[in-house]
Order: sequence, then structure tokens, then C-alpha cells
Amino acid sequence: MATIKILAFNGSPRQGGNTATLLAALGEGVKKAGGLFEPIRICDLDIQPCISCGACDTTGACILEDDMQELYEKIVMADRVVLASPIYFYGITAQAKALVDRSQALWNRQRLPAEEGRWLLDPRRRGLLLAVAATKGPKVFDGAILTAKYAFEAMGFAYGGEVVFRGLEECGDADRNQEALARAREAGRLLAQ
Repeated sequence: MATIKILAFNGSPRQGGNTATLLAALGEGVKKAGGLFEPIRICDLDIQPCISCGACDTTGACILEDDMQELYEKIVMADRVVLASPIYFYGITAQAKALVDRSQALWNRQRLPAEEGRWLLDPRRRGLLLAVAATKGPKVFDGAILTAKYAFEAMGFAYGGEVVFRGLEECGDADRNQEALARAREAGRLLAQ
């Protein structure tokens, strides 16, 4: 059986915060299960927002020259993808949303005749949302889940669910929450299968 390659995008602008802590725990679970885990901190990259120029509609390629160009092929080659983000106003961060919006090029690439069937929504390729919220509202993750579902579809992944954490506000809350850390590790183990 081939080793599962997991690409994990951290959309939090806070270094070493709760999202990073839980994503690292997820990575531990992936590695323990024998998977490859590549975390990428979006805020360390230059990813411009989509300008809706329409160029990718016919080519499947984005004309913006930035770090997203390298990520396109990483996404195509991954077996799994994780989108991790704290919740800002009931959605993912602006940094994570820029990556999602720029995935339009991948969506268009899937629709081109030359690419048809190569990697279009292979059910073995799954995306997972990891989201962290300070509040405990019942609908706090709804916007992020909907965004993640469509983002993963654009990237060529089936929606593999979400692992969400409420009530983690202060930096270090995740480090002190053994139940959350265990849930993240287990999500990583399952993702690597």
C-alpha cells in the first residue's frame, strides 16, 4: 500500500496558536499511522487575492505570479488536504480564503477536456477542515464548513468531514486541553488510512 501524502494548510496568522497546536497534533496522528505530513503556514507565503480576470476559465492556469503557483502542483499530487483555520466572524481567515479563492484555477483545470478524468473528485482523495473557535455558538462553524466543502471540490477532493474545537480563545488553551489534542491526533490517524 502506498504512503498517504497529506498537505496541511494552516490559515492562522498567529504563530504557535491554538490552530497550529491542534494541526501539529493532527500531524502526529498522521505520522504515527505511517502517512507523510506536510504543513504549510499560509501567512508565510505571498498569495494574492483572486482578481476575477477569467484567464483560468479557458486555460486552467492562474496568471498571478506568486507562491500559489507552487501550491497548485502540491495540491494535485496530494492524497489528502487539510484546511486549518481559526474562525473569524463565522468564517475562515482572509489568508485561508485567498488560497480557497485561488483554487478556482484548479476547478477550471478539471473541466478542461485534456484534464478530464485525471483527478476529478476521486473519492479516495479527501479534504478535512480543522477549525478552532473562541466562542461556543451552535452555528459558529457553519460558514467555514460550507467554504471548505466547495474549496475541496475545486481542488479535486471529496469532503472528508471536519474536526472542530469550541471555546479555545487564549493562546495556549489547546496545549492545556488533552481531549482536544487527542481528538486531533485521532483525526490525523484516520486521515492517513
